Amino acid sequence: MSRSGQQDAGPSAVAVGTFSLPRGHWFPLHEHPVHQLAWSSTGLLAVRVEAGSWLLPPTMALWIPCGVRHATGTTDGALMRSPYVAPERCPLGWPDPTVVAVPPLLRDLIEHLGRPELAPAARGRAEAVLFDLLHPLPVRTVTVVHPTDPRARRVARALAADPGEDRTLESWGVVVGASGRTLARLFAAETGVSFGRWREQLRMQAAIPLLAGGLTVEAVALRVGYASASSFVAAFRRTLGLTPRQYVRGGDRPG
Repeated sequence: MSRSGQQDAGPSAVAVGTFSLPRGHWFPLHEHPVHQLAWSSTGLLAVRVEAGSWLLPPTMALWIPCGVRHATGTTDGALMRSPYVAPERCPLGWPDPTVVAVPPLLRDLIEHLGRPELAPAARGRAEAVLFDLLHPLPVRTVTVVHPTDPRARRVARALAADPGEDRTLESWGVVVGASGRTLARLFAAETGVSFGRWREQLRMQAAIPLLAGGLTVEAVALRVGYASASSFVAAFRRTLGLTPRQYVRGGDRPG
């Protein structure tokens, strides 16, 4: 097992690696010669690739094809239980990172495949079922790019510390010494999206750990700056592709 989290799939199609990630720990950017199903049985797992980033509760995992550079980590701690799959024995042809649901049966199967004493015939049967259980979810990435201009960066840092803060750019301009129009231009130029869209993405990123921690949709909505649960749900679905409840439950139930 390497310090970057890399593990050979070995003679079988699937090998399960276990990593206890303390609060704030990150494996640096790396890649594998095997496919990886990045999953944590407890905690919130974060994964970054060039195309974006994901925050994954235990009801979701990310399929990372071999050769894709990525970093995995956690904010509050997680127990990572990642299956590694030999490409030559994998029936899946997914070329890009793909979010999948982790229902209870798949969770138990990963634990089962992690048993070193499992007989080869039993392992082969379990591996076949594992591949059958991998179903993509329409989850979009959430990547929050922070501006570099000192004035806009000051606003971004304040909102990251308190996503529920709802003052206008004009009001922020009084604080940081720039007009609202200047701040709007800076956010658009340096983050690639409007300030309103940037703040919405930041709020959704802040909401995911709260939802995964068990807070109600209503409580999270207020915490991240929405006056009603319905407006928060609409923004969450617009940004991530699922409702908050679907996200926490792995997409298996309506929101």
